[in-house]
Amino acid sequence: MKKVGLYFGTFNPIHAGHLIIANHMAEHSALDEVWLVVTPHNPHKKKNALLDDHHRYEMVYQATKDFDTLKPSDIEFKLPQPNYTVNTLAHLHEKYPDYDFSLIMGEDNLKSFHKWKNYETILAHHHIYVYPRISEGVVETRFDDHPKIHRIDAPIIEISSTMIRKNIKSRNNVRPLLPYEVWKYVDEMNFYR
Repeated sequence: MKKVGLYFGTFNPIHAGHLIIANHMAEHSALDEVWLVVTPHNPHKKKNALLDDHHRYEMVYQATKDFDTLKPSDIEFKLPQPNYTVNTLAHLHEKYPDYDFSLIMGEDNLKSFHKWKNYETILAHHHIYVYPRISEGVVETRFDDHPKIHRIDAPIIEISSTMIRKNIKSRNNVRPLLPYEVWKYVDEMNFYR
């Protein structure tokens, strides 16, 4: 059974930090592959600087095409909005019955995990791989020694897509922060300016 980790994000844009975490999870956990699941624009949220879904998917595709264990996923584009992770997992289980899906999340998300829709159902059927983040607040004690929650000692990445967008707008050089193909795409399309 193939073990797939799902790493959700708007990836607006995908950057070196995302790739470092995804690759670390593929190399240093029980996962065979990591799918970078591009979250569609929530129709109930203000659009602000979020690029169209297909552009963000294209950037994730460009960033991951040279990795055997990292794959882009647009699975949520086809699901009704607003969508919840529990629905995505049910949909994936139906579509790929022979795959074992886990979630990948930063410690900051684990702190609010108990507020997710049907989080108990998610935990009953899926493992969660957690990478460290510098953030406020505490993780619920019920998750401390949970058999399905695995803390992975990944590098702490302090790069954010928000910071990258601001720097592009200010005409600062962000090339070292983006995979080359992504930087080229952003530059050619004149995004975030």
